[in-house]
Amino acid sequence: EVQLQASGGGLVQAGGSLRLSCAASGFTFDDYAIAWFRQAPGKEREGVSCIRSDDGSQYYADSVKGRFTISSDNAKNTVYLQMNSLNPDDTAVYYCAYAPSARIRFRPSGWPLSRKYDYWGQGTLVTVSS
Repeated sequence: EVQLQASGGGLVQAGGSLRLSCAASGFTFDDYAIAWFRQAPGKEREGVSCIRSDDGSQYYADSVKGRFTISSDNAKNTVYLQMNSLNPDDTAVYYCAYAPSARIRFRPSGWPLSRKYDYWGQGTLVTVSS
């Protein structure tokens, strides 16, 4: 059974940094697309970033480009999201999600769509104070 465990959220001041972790199990960690999504109160869930295992392709929402970096450590079965220059608009619950790599490779433009992902972690809260 695929399981994803998101962690690393917390309270940070504007301009600060956090690193989120998504520890994965239950699938072959050389065939995945793992994405980070976030959902702020009263807003729809949005795709933040995604990484594919087959060629390391990375995708970012425009709102986080240049500030967030996604990476993976296959030895630890973990995907990270390094978040720098945080601002209050980044406040949200952050979720990681899994899809087979081929599904995102076939149509990369679909990476931000929640329906592309089969399994979800429980979420970790990020709060950025002004």
